[in-house]
Parts: sequence; C-alpha cells; structure tokens
Amino acid sequence: MAVAPPSYCFVAFPPRAKDGLVVFGKNSARPRDEVQEVVYFSAADHEPESKVECTYISIDQVPRTHAIVISRPAWLWGAEMGANEHGVCIANEAVSTREPAAETEALLGMDLVRIGQSVLEVPVRRFSHETRN
Repeated sequence: MAVAPPSYCFVAFPPRAKDGLVVFGKNSARPRDEVQEVVYFSAADHEPESKVECTYISIDQVPRTHAIVISRPAWLWGAEMGANEHGVCIANEAVSTREPAAETEALLGMDLVRIGQSVLEVPVRRFSHETRN
C-alpha cells in the first residue's frame, strides 16, 4: 500500500502570535501539477429538501451555510483547508490504514472539511494571556 506524502497543519496561539490573534496554516502534499484554487463562497439560504453535489455523491443540504474561504484542488468539491465567517478553521490530513477502502462512492475527507466549515459555529474571541490556561 502506498503511503501518503506528509502534509502539516499548525496553529499558533498568543503569545507566539501577535495582537491576541490565532494563526492557522497548512501545506499541501497534493501533486505539484494539480491546480489549487482559493475560493470564497458567500453565506446562503437553501430550499427545504434541496441537495448538495459533493465530489462523488449528493447529500441533503442544510437550511443555511456560512461564508467560507477554502483552498482546494480544482477538480473536486471539497477543501484541503479553509475558514468560515465564524473563525472555524479546518484542514484535511491524510490518514493511512491497513483496511482496504470500500468500493462504493462516498464522501471524501476533503468533502467533510468543506461541510464542517459551511455549518459549524463557534464564538469568535480574541486570546490574551489572561484567557489562556
């Protein structure tokens, strides 16, 4: 079985990041000739019982999706990494397993990254020395 090349995520919290900000980043281990897009999607309301076309399958759409900025390979629906309007940052990491992959089409890990960014909310707050434990 081929092992996925390494990719790395990082998060820097104050005092390592300036001005009480949190810094999030990731490199991509995708093939060097594969086009990577950085794309913005506005927040949107969706019709009841509508579907969203992911990379290989369709799933039920939620009533409202948040604004997101994602980095993704141009050929797929999901995201390598990104952030939403509420400050939720998510990245995809390759995971190796000894179990064979199912032969059926399913959601990709990168589809789950985009879905998470589209629907998750957390309170946005600035970090300071007093708020960290």
